[in-house]
Amino acid sequence: MGSKRVAIIGAGASGLPAIKACLDEGLTPVCFERTDGLGGLWRYTDEPIEGQGCVMKSTVINTSKEMMSYSDFIIPEKYPVFMHNTQVYEYFKLYAEHFDLEKYINYHEEVLYVRKAEDYASSGKWEIKRRNRKTDEEKVEEFDGVLVCSGHHADKHVPTFPGLNDFKGQVLHSHDYRKPDGLDGKRIVVIGIGNSGGDAAVELSRRASQVFLSTRRGTWIFNRVSYHGYPVDMLFIKRPAVYLLKYFPSWIDRLQRQTLNRRIDHDLYSLRPDYGPLSQHPMANDDMPNRIICGSVKIKTDIKRFTSMGVEFVDGTFEDNIDLVVLATGYTFGFPFIDKKLIDVQENRVQLYKNMYPPNLEHNSLAVIGCFQPLGAIMPISELQCRLAARVIKGVTSLPSRGEMWNDIRKNEAEMAQRYVKSQRHTIQVDYIPFMDELAQLVGCSVNSIDLLKKDPFLALKVLFGPATPYQYRLFGPGKWSGARDAIMTQWQRIEAPLRTRPLPPTKCGSITDSYLKIFLFLLVIYILFWLLFR
Repeated sequence: MGSKRVAIIGAGASGLPAIKACLDEGLTPVCFERTDGLGGLWRYTDEPIEGQGCVMKSTVINTSKEMMSYSDFIIPEKYPVFMHNTQVYEYFKLYAEHFDLEKYINYHEEVLYVRKAEDYASSGKWEIKRRNRKTDEEKVEEFDGVLVCSGHHADKHVPTFPGLNDFKGQVLHSHDYRKPDGLDGKRIVVIGIGNSGGDAAVELSRRASQVFLSTRRGTWIFNRVSYHGYPVDMLFIKRPAVYLLKYFPSWIDRLQRQTLNRRIDHDLYSLRPDYGPLSQHPMANDDMPNRIICGSVKIKTDIKRFTSMGVEFVDGTFEDNIDLVVLATGYTFGFPFIDKKLIDVQENRVQLYKNMYPPNLEHNSLAVIGCFQPLGAIMPISELQCRLAARVIKGVTSLPSRGEMWNDIRKNEAEMAQRYVKSQRHTIQVDYIPFMDELAQLVGCSVNSIDLLKKDPFLALKVLFGPATPYQYRLFGPGKWSGARDAIMTQWQRIEAPLRTRPLPPTKCGSITDSYLKIFLFLLVIYILFWLLFR
């Protein structure tokens, strides 16, 4: 009997680690990609493709390279801390080349349906029909498992506004916006204050005569660059922060407000929403305050109505002679090739165990990968989901009972509903470290803190008190990687390397890395004393 065949739908940030995870477990991956290249959202094209998300030409990723790296393939040291979309795409290509993944990808293949095979009840197999977009040839095959890696930035969410159909200017969804060419001197309204809306408004404001950024609720603006110029995720996505947020959420929320308002007064800049920073998916934008203070971007309320050439806002103000409206209003996601009886998405809400598994299926041989929005990087979480799914399909890892799955789903729904403001944008939120740890526990690669403290206390301090980089999930269990320790010990070196581009005169002040080293050494001494006294 040959190895099990697994269909992987999509060859983007989730599809690539899905191929590798299957290979690692001795499965045979067959990847179907509807376009002519890998990379998904991060493969820039000048022309928009319906149903295919794409970054803007100028997009720079909001997560630092060490936090977004796949767990056993380090991003090259020479790459910048926050990478341009072309460099993210290059990294995916390097990953595919290093592990020889591309030979498993079938390009121009669009999946038309995924349905249970006739013998599903006994075999757990799936029937897939696909069409070649170049030849129109259709083919039906059976697979032992299916990993859906098609992402959730596909179909445009286009809200309705009174008078929009009578508006004579141009209307463009951010899905179709690529670059600001030809928009010099225009008056532009951007609707939506998420990351896409913020990026578009900032870029357009450098070419347009005026940009108005319309928001229903406002937002808190986070910086990618934090204390001493280090990346914010490396400084704050740490295990101690998880415990503080869990046990002292109100205090953390207050502290976060104070920190953000020290950078810019969100009241003064007309940005503050009526909820705290931890109740929304944050906008990460280092440039927005500068564009607001120089008048290039003006923050406005929600849209009341459109006229033939203007926009009236709900506060009664009116702006005339508008040339372009950009709808940065997000996406609706779904799985049109899967029967709604299997996976039903309603207003971006879907009930999946660990954001992966339909809980009512008799066999856990179908999983959705990447259907979440984290406060952190997507790639490492998708990778860990792939590792779990591959082991479940192989039959070496079991999932909880149907009842336990439903309890977990409802518990997470209740927690997210209590924490986040109600919005179509907040339906698939997850917290980076807790969610990674939950997946790791199922895979069997959880960080064993006690064992680590005994065998390698210096590494343990890096793991327990340093940034929660993906390499931590290669230290133990299935998929253990011999390079994980070194990757963790040298992660700050790779952050600093692309910044150190000029020799400097000596200084008496140490770097932030020196300060962390002193703290780690102090904690190490405390641990050794404790061990000697109480062993």
